This record gives sequence, structure tokens and C-alpha cells, in this order.
Amino acid sequence: MAKALGIDIGGTGIKGALVDTDTGELLSDRIKLPTPSGGLPEDIITTVVELIDKLGGADKSVPVGVCFPAIIKNGRTMSAANVSKKWIGLEAEKLFEKALGRDIHFVNDADAAGYAETRYGAAKGVDGLVILTTLGTGIGSALIYNGVLIPNAELGHIEINGRDAESRAAYSAKERSRLSWKRWAARLQLYYSRLEALFTPDLFIVGGGVSKSYEEFLPLLSLNTPIVPAVHRNNAGILGAAALAAPATPPTV
Repeated sequence: MAKALGIDIGGTGIKGALVDTDTGELLSDRIKLPTPSGGLPEDIITTVVELIDKLGGADKSVPVGVCFPAIIKNGRTMSAANVSKKWIGLEAEKLFEKALGRDIHFVNDADAAGYAETRYGAAKGVDGLVILTTLGTGIGSALIYNGVLIPNAELGHIEINGRDAESRAAYSAKERSRLSWKRWAARLQLYYSRLEALFTPDLFIVGGGVSKSYEEFLPLLSLNTPIVPAVHRNNAGILGAAALAAPATPPTV
């Protein structure tokens, strides 16, 4: 049995668990600690160390995957969503590895979720191009082609009518403008139609907390591409980060 620790860093909470990377099952309780106020690098790193200790992380032979809400380029965090802007340009992977005393696999959070759905969820066994989007405060995205993760796709920032798509189509926009499901779905229709025209995907997967209410809005969309809810909502980042850290995982491009 292959196993790894998966850590999912978010703007409000940092979650982790030990994962059986062959099956995608959790081998421990999922532990969640609050993200420190302000989201400063040193505070988040300290919290991750604490979380791994709570997960029995003394065994340095267990791989660790960490997913983070940023573009990740050569171990650097090139953006920052809902955390301190001090992360931008930081050699974050090296800082985590120094604090943890081991190598890690460091990946964008939406990429981790997309990979989890490929290994264990709605995209398992799907050939061609899969686009996962997470509808939350913004829109995260992951591109998977024939099971291979293409990292750092920022499809929430595609411009539609002169504005970032996520400013109109994220779940936060629905809440902010108090939109009905029908009115929000009209915005989603515009967004997914644009993605469809640009990428001609074989499958859309919709993640984020709102995906638990998928029956309220997915049936309102009219697309040529199948669109389905994510299977692993709250655990997707943990599972994907752990799976990418496991030695048997194929490399990303």
C-alpha cells in the first residue's frame, strides 16, 4: 500500500490527512486548523508543521504533498489568493521543506483537486481533455489531458465582456448579488460556452462547495460537453496533493 500525507492550504482553513494513494481512501482522520489571520508565510508554515505533527508526521519516509492557492512555478508562489501578498515571488517550496525537514510536492490547489478527480473521481478513465473548475470566492481551474496534469491554468481570469469571468460567475458573485440559481446559471452558461469554444474539452467537472447543490444549476446549462459535479469536494485537495507526492505518480508536464 502506497501512502502519503496531503495538506490543503486555504484562505480560512488548512486541512490534512494520511492517504492511501492506491485507492484514494483516508487512512487517518481529516484534521483542520484555522489559517492564521493575515495569511503570512511564517504563520502558515508554522501551522502546517503543527498539522503534520498532529497527523503523526515524525515518519520522514512518508511523502508529503502540499497544495496552495497560488500559481506555482519552480517552487515559487507567483500569486496569492486569500492569503498575504508576501507570498508572491517567494521560494515557498524551499521554505516548507526546510521547516518540515523533508522534500515535498508543492502544487496549486485547483490542480490538486483536478488530479484527485482524475485518479479517484469523476474523470477517472476519461480520455482527452478534462477541465475542472472550482466555483467559490473565485474560479480555480485544472486541465487534465489523457490523465496528465497541465499545471497553472488560470481560466477564471478569462476575459468576458471586458471583465474577469470569475468576477461575474464565481459562487461569491451569486451571493454578493443575491442571484437566483437561474440568473447565476445564465452567467455560468456564458462562461462555460466560452471555455467550450476555446478548448473543445471532453468533460467539464464542477467542484467547490456549491457543487453539492449541482442539481440546482447544472441542469440549467446547455452545452455540447458533458458537465458533472466533482466527487471529492472537501477532500479533493488533500487527495490530489498526496497522490502527486507518491513516487508512483506520473510527472506533470
